[in-house]
Amino acid sequence: MKFISWNVNGIRACVTKGFVEYFKEVDADIFCLQETKLQEGQIELDLDGYYQYWNYAQKKGYSGTAIFTKIRPLNVFYGINIEEHDNEGRVITLEFEDFYFITVYTPNSQSELKRLEYRMKWEDDFRNYLIQLNNKKPVIVCGDLNVAHQEIDLKNPENNKKNAGFTEEERNKFTQLLNHDFIDTYRYFNPEKEGSYSWWSYRFNARKNNAGWRIDYFVASKKIESRLVSANIHTEILGSDHCPVELIIK
Repeated sequence: MKFISWNVNGIRACVTKGFVEYFKEVDADIFCLQETKLQEGQIELDLDGYYQYWNYAQKKGYSGTAIFTKIRPLNVFYGINIEEHDNEGRVITLEFEDFYFITVYTPNSQSELKRLEYRMKWEDDFRNYLIQLNNKKPVIVCGDLNVAHQEIDLKNPENNKKNAGFTEEERNKFTQLLNHDFIDTYRYFNPEKEGSYSWWSYRFNARKNNAGWRIDYFVASKKIESRLVSANIHTEILGSDHCPVELIIK
């Protein structure tokens, strides 16, 4: 099974930059979006053979997630059942026979870390949500987690230690998640590979110079470690300031 996750930074703009062509070419079993930035009825995607599930933020033109799946899920859940977190369209969970599949767009701590305190609450609540699901059946979670976990995961770690996405607090929360029997699948297959990024600033020719961050992930329960086949980052795909990431399982 092939899974793709992509923060499209506005699906309406991304559609004008080759999104549908890439979608058809990659032929994923499940394809996830983050930062769709629209409301219901603002786009109609003709994706033959896929069930579509969208979670919209209450605030217009902000956040939002979507999942397109060839396999019909047993159940679909929106949000994590905590009102404080569930008005920004950040989480969709699909339940299948032998695993849960989740896409997430983690809140950004923002400039001057204005939202770091909220982010810490989100991290604890979302981790607890994943642990509860993992107690029932294995979990695969993908999306823009808005954190570069280790120094290897961004181009300029020394200059970013107090910036959103690379604070000690955010990195520790990701470590805590992994310590609850989860795997960062890209690092599982590429433990020491440098220069592997999934997001680049639009400024300073960052993408051309590969001055990026790896903040888009597939994280999987250790329960399905034996089913993991490969994990990749498709840096060649344009259309957003992020690129798609991929996981293949048996």
